Amino acid sequence: MRTTLTIDDDVAFQLEQLRRRRNAKFKVLVNEALRRGLRDMSAPAPKKRRPFRTRTFNAGPSLIGDIDNTAEVLAIVEGEAYK
Repeated sequence: MRTTLTIDDDVAFQLEQLRRRRNAKFKVLVNEALRRGLRDMSAPAPKKRRPFRTRTFNAGPSLIGDIDNTAEVLAIVEGEAYK
């Protein structure tokens, strides 16, 4: 079948580069690209994964008080008398 295609510049550039590397005919590469593209487009969509969720748990109140003050927490852990 003969038809006229308008190929975008970026696609034409890639096809030309591939044609030179493979030393193949332009028509052969276009047909191969279309076959692969149509096969990929016709394939069923991959299964959607459920998003990963981190399970949470309540550890109760902090045993060392306010953990927002990093310096105080380090002093307590290291055994210093923090004031």
